[in-house]
Amino acid sequence: MMSKTVEEIINLERVKGLLGDLVRIHSPFFHEDEIMEYVFNWFKSKNLPVDTHKFYEKKITDFKGTNLVGKLEGEDEGPQVVLNGHLDTVNICDGWTREPLAAEIEGNRMYGLGTLDMKGGDTAIMLAVEAFSRTVEHFNGEILYTLVCDEEGPYGLGTDALVMDGYYDNADVSIVPEPSAAFAGIDFPCLCLGARGGWKYTVNFKGKSAHGANPEKGINAITEASKVIVELEKSKLKEHPKLGAGSICIIDVEGGGAPLSVPDTASFSVFRHVTLGEDRNYLRQEVEKAIERADIKGKASISFRDAPHPDCAGFQPYVVSESNPYTRAIKESIQAATSQEANIAYFSSVGDFNYLGSRTKIPTYVMGPSGENYHSADEYVELDSVVKTANIIYNFLVNVLV
Repeated sequence: MMSKTVEEIINLERVKGLLGDLVRIHSPFFHEDEIMEYVFNWFKSKNLPVDTHKFYEKKITDFKGTNLVGKLEGEDEGPQVVLNGHLDTVNICDGWTREPLAAEIEGNRMYGLGTLDMKGGDTAIMLAVEAFSRTVEHFNGEILYTLVCDEEGPYGLGTDALVMDGYYDNADVSIVPEPSAAFAGIDFPCLCLGARGGWKYTVNFKGKSAHGANPEKGINAITEASKVIVELEKSKLKEHPKLGAGSICIIDVEGGGAPLSVPDTASFSVFRHVTLGEDRNYLRQEVEKAIERADIKGKASISFRDAPHPDCAGFQPYVVSESNPYTRAIKESIQAATSQEANIAYFSSVGDFNYLGSRTKIPTYVMGPSGENYHSADEYVELDSVVKTANIIYNFLVNVLV
């Protein structure tokens, strides 16, 4: 006989308590030890399986990271369901009108750094796992829950390390409760059936120095870079019927420095969101064509960012079919938990879900709470949507494992 009901475990007051505790722990990427300890002890206090996964990335970041991993195992063979969330946040930005770590509640909103991205989703995972363990006596298959570090950092090292170490080798399906509605700009409940990918690269220019009084005797590398930027932004982008088009975002420009000389070096960097069919070679050709159209006099070359290993140099796009049996199951679970049909969308940016959806090749669904201002001041999550997200995850687990 199970001792509690789902409603006793997944409810508004418990969401407020757990999420508030998570938000009050400052956990920017690369500084997650305190929140990892809290969540580890939380699972232990509920008699739920949990262990630490340690890794060391020494090539680029010299970062020693910790992930949390737990598994509920059924009585017989069945699918392995992965629940993945990141416990880190971005750094506190300027412009907050509220205390970013106070977990202030106003009506249905909780304000605070990471409330939406994605400690609300983490709370949903934790409560859904607790509810399942307390209310379901017999099931087949497994629930693998991974709460990771450094998703907001440059390489998604936490989930990357779990992929590299084989933790997801037996996975069949995954749910990542990132704020899908906010990113897609549509109403909750929003179910993302895939995501664009992305690459960062730099274009370097070599001109010719000359005195600033006689610029015609030199080749201005900054001017050359400007011409290529203009042409690059004219590039015709591929369209995918589900993911749409990618995007080209110039994220920094550098060059010059001498007081009265024609600058002979310059560079600009790009974050290039991509759709299916746009890989690293495609982007290289895209840049080379822009350089050719710009008809520059100096030299230019493209270099992709260095990475710990090739598989985390960029984020690959992916799409899950609407006819996939797990897609039908999660849509049914959304309907059962919210009395609403899922609003289907595709995630516009990148995250750990790209590693799960592309590198492990399992259907990966992004479906999380609603709110606003992720990565910006006065971030908030709508509390009732965290409750509903936890119930959706719980219903999905029951749907596919019981």
